[in-house]
Amino acid sequence: MLRDNEKYIGKMFSNTDLKVLIVPLIIEQFLAITVGMSDTVMVSFAGEAAVSGVSLVDMVNNVIISLLAALATGGAVVISQFIGARRHEDACMAAAQLELMAFVVAVFISIFSIAFAHPLISVLFGNIDSEVFEASKRYLMITAISFPMLAIYNSGAAIYRSIGDSKTSMKVSILMNIINIVGNYIGVFILHLGVAGVAIPSVISRSVAAVVITILASKNKDATVFLKIKEVFGIKSDFMRRILYIGIPSGIENSLFQVGRVAVVSIISNFGRTQIAANAIANNLDGLGVNMGNAIGIAMITVIGRCVGAGKYKEAKYYVKKLMFIGYLVIIVPALIIFLFQNSFISIYKVPDATKELTAVLVWIHMGVAVFLWPLSFILPNALRAGNDVKFTMGISLFSMAVFRFGTSLFIAKVFHIGAVGVWCAMIIDWIFRSSNFVYRFASGKWWHKDLKKE
Repeated sequence: MLRDNEKYIGKMFSNTDLKVLIVPLIIEQFLAITVGMSDTVMVSFAGEAAVSGVSLVDMVNNVIISLLAALATGGAVVISQFIGARRHEDACMAAAQLELMAFVVAVFISIFSIAFAHPLISVLFGNIDSEVFEASKRYLMITAISFPMLAIYNSGAAIYRSIGDSKTSMKVSILMNIINIVGNYIGVFILHLGVAGVAIPSVISRSVAAVVITILASKNKDATVFLKIKEVFGIKSDFMRRILYIGIPSGIENSLFQVGRVAVVSIISNFGRTQIAANAIANNLDGLGVNMGNAIGIAMITVIGRCVGAGKYKEAKYYVKKLMFIGYLVIIVPALIIFLFQNSFISIYKVPDATKELTAVLVWIHMGVAVFLWPLSFILPNALRAGNDVKFTMGISLFSMAVFRFGTSLFIAKVFHIGAVGVWCAMIIDWIFRSSNFVYRFASGKWWHKDLKKE
């Protein structure tokens, strides 16, 4: 098999091309998760109610963020396919339509989140004490203001990644994260604003990032694809249809997946603050272990999307396997570091010993299995999406989340009265199901679809 593939090596992406694309993405993803950890660490000094409130709302925010990311993914797939087909004007038009759609959707979500923050928290997390409830509500209402700006940043980043320039989006991300961290420190330790101290900097940092990346993308006229501002204000139904063909199933899949995670956390929330806080901290540490794998998933969209646009199936298969190998490397190395130094990482958080002990158990459950199944569960399906096989990935993900992750979590909680440990064991069952189906789909060759014809 390797010999058959050797003649395709470097035809579309050399090793240098992949390095230029992937390394900045890994740095950006690493920064994203470390900033998320800094939010939790800093707010932990405001009390367990504050850290619990932030962790609960972050699950809700992840639903919105995943929806906006799905639209960006749809745009990135379409732009990459146009680049592969050498239709650069169409790629520029798709970029403009992506900006328009993402911003409009985010504005509606932002208004809804602010207007219905109280009932939303009540429905999702009902049985939580008043301090946690108020912290959750305040954090949601403030962070919701940033959604439109985040949508603009995501769209701009998708444009740059599609042309293979992930370095620019990384630089903007670094700027955004610096503003966020400095703002967190000022808000929590100097102004003593509690949850607002980490929420307000998110709004400011995302707004700055949105403005900067839009200016850069619109002035980058020598690039293969750049943002034509005047095209943002006009609706082009054909390009929207192309983006939504990928974006809607991906949005449904990602959003409902995150909704499922929220539902699962709502199960954990019934077991008290210790379980909520341990789950939040473990999520941060585990995110540090696997989040760099997201960089490979993003690179997969660009690489395989271009292969699809050019109609090169054999090259696509070769690059999927190559990127999956890299994906395993960026999971295994940080996993080993976390295993060796997890006590030091956990001790950073100002929480009771019982919370720290439970956190350690959850980290072992997650990372011990992630090194085998996470890349197959979350990197490989991006190859299928880039091949326009979005309905299959959506169906498998939603079924697995509903039946295995949520259903099994609820069963374990009701029958055995086990909190976070039972929920995380259910997560492993979910990974086994989805990874086996994605591997089968890729091996069957049914994931490959030709580029959508222009009507």
